Amino acid sequence: MTGGVRKLTIGKAVPLLPRWGLSADADLVYRYLVSFGPQTTTAVAASLGLGLRRVRTALEQLEEPSLVQSVGEPSGSGFDATWHAIPVNKAVTTLRRRAAPRVPAAAAVASQPVADRRFAVRHLPDRAASRRRIAELVTVESVEHLSMNPEEVISSEALAVAAPMDIALLERRVRLQSLGRAPTDGDRLSRHATRLAQLGGMYREATRLPHKLMIFDRRIALVAVDPLDLDHGTWEFDDPTAVDSLVRLFLRHWTDATDPHRDGVRDIVLTPREKAVIALLAEGHTDDTAAQRLGMSRRSITYALRGLMDRIGVENRFQLGLALGAMYAATPPQNTFTEGDDR
Repeated sequence: MTGGVRKLTIGKAVPLLPRWGLSADADLVYRYLVSFGPQTTTAVAASLGLGLRRVRTALEQLEEPSLVQSVGEPSGSGFDATWHAIPVNKAVTTLRRRAAPRVPAAAAVASQPVADRRFAVRHLPDRAASRRRIAELVTVESVEHLSMNPEEVISSEALAVAAPMDIALLERRVRLQSLGRAPTDGDRLSRHATRLAQLGGMYREATRLPHKLMIFDRRIALVAVDPLDLDHGTWEFDDPTAVDSLVRLFLRHWTDATDPHRDGVRDIVLTPREKAVIALLAEGHTDDTAAQRLGMSRRSITYALRGLMDRIGVENRFQLGLALGAMYAATPPQNTFTEGDDR
């Protein structure tokens, strides 16, 4: 992050791999390969300041879900392969499909003769039919609404449909509990969750969620056939035994989840001074020229970066740049900052 270091070229937001069960080293190595293209094992280790063994372990973790691939034949001792990271959008799809299985049991039940079914189930064939049914059920709901949303990114269109329904439920004093994933899309869902909390709704976040489902007054449950493609439709259950099983599934994940505004760990928020320092160093300034530009001492620049590295849990400035690069859009400061300005 000082002068002479190559600039990052991250396009889409890089997923936080520890949320998907991978190590922090794997997260850094993937970000490096996405940013700078194919690299050898030794090149990655040298740039990140990690030992070769740690880098190889990280690459093995990334290779298992096919987030990275080796390019050509290993060189030298046979350990220095060249590695290529798959694009971010493909990585997100891969990770989601590993974490969000389909609901094969419901399909098997639906294919049985009616007399052989243990509980009632019907298939709503597509997204439009599912939304119509949700609107019907929300209208008559009177006690409790439970929802589980495994998506890491909620589209504006989907949120525009869901938000008015959620608010209408809360205004009717229906108890609302919503489970979601930590968002990576500019926190649209977080803003909605804050609004729900103001109206008395409850929202928690979990690292992984198995299904996309809604439960209405513990009488009817809707479960997406494929959580990643709602065009495949939804299964509707109304048998008390089936619905109770889904309620218990929801409550089990609810208990393990955290409130991002209370018990959970919030995303790192940079102070104006930290943003200014990061922006200038990302442009190629040295500590000295950044300090002159901001009217600060060189020691203050060092302390600001050291504090950020400790908060994020990285070991050097290059790792810090990778960790922050996909999360913040740094812009050059418009005003200078004095030594005491940390607001």
